[in-house]
Amino acid sequence: MSTELFDLTLNEEQRITRENMQRFIRDSLMPQAREADDAARLEPTLVNAIHDFGLSLMPVPEALGGVGLPRSPLSNALACEDLGSGDLSHALAALQPMAVVNALMDFGNEDQQEQWLPGLAGEQWQGAAIALVEPRATFEPGQLETTASTKGDTVEITGVKSLVPAGQSAQCFLVIAGTGEGPGAFMVPADTAGVTVSPEPTMGLRSAGLCTLTLENVMVPASSRLPGFDLGRLLGLSWIGQCALAVGCCQAVLDYAIPYVKERKAFGEPIAWRQSVAFMVADIAIEIEGMRLMMLRAASRAEQGLPFYQEAYLAHLQCMEKAMIIGTNGIQLFGGAGFVRDYPLEMWYRNLRSLAVLNGSLMV
Repeated sequence: MSTELFDLTLNEEQRITRENMQRFIRDSLMPQAREADDAARLEPTLVNAIHDFGLSLMPVPEALGGVGLPRSPLSNALACEDLGSGDLSHALAALQPMAVVNALMDFGNEDQQEQWLPGLAGEQWQGAAIALVEPRATFEPGQLETTASTKGDTVEITGVKSLVPAGQSAQCFLVIAGTGEGPGAFMVPADTAGVTVSPEPTMGLRSAGLCTLTLENVMVPASSRLPGFDLGRLLGLSWIGQCALAVGCCQAVLDYAIPYVKERKAFGEPIAWRQSVAFMVADIAIEIEGMRLMMLRAASRAEQGLPFYQEAYLAHLQCMEKAMIIGTNGIQLFGGAGFVRDYPLEMWYRNLRSLAVLNGSLMV
């Protein structure tokens, strides 16, 4: 029976998955994050290792190569939080196929699912991404300049999308474009004539492979349009995923700062003994708990089939504001050491600022 309450106790499957994921994060993902960020490179071994956890396979029917388990936005959010604590950049890029799979399961018909899901549920990570954001300061998801015009049995798509994760590795895109009936979603193969993908240098998420997707009179079959597309559901589930990544990254800031302020001495005593430092650490911990609870509440409502758009939106607003404060205060706690690249604080700060510009990029 559905209820507006939610239980924070992990089930056995969630517990085992988190233990294995946290071991991978500690041993592989976190140690390689800095090098990948310096090189602005998406590391294939890390992406495939994240894919091996099977998040993309879970909701896909067994007949199409998946596991056929019920969709769990809550479990996906927990996985996003863990991966965000290791490296927000690689987590965002590696989970793009999961986002496209979830969109196809929610909005696609049987023919579209049979066409696209087997490849996305394969043993090897296959790049796919949702393209919603457009390169303008006044961008609103419901007011798209990318347009899709139906011409007989084909659709012509024209426009520019930005901040598309892992764009150069993607074999297909789920392009959100304006139609005469409102926003629509279209599956577009990357090798379609008129599709151009170019790297997009950014301050943060340097190893997420963010790209600009240009569509010049791109022609796709009318059957490429997902008939059940709901922009509100896409945004809500994406906000939950992005919040979970931010919570994980903020937790990494806290876990890294606590030992440092206890060991770093000034004027003959640990700086943690100073109230200004201790209160800042306490405030970070309090804000993270608030962010986490708001994110989990939205995820729980989505899992129960209850309305969740408002809860997801409020969680996103909270995480956008508090994540940037936590990133800033993390650097402040380390003083001059937080500014230099010897520590990961400045990388986490840059990655956390991305939460304010991403939209629709991670559907849990």
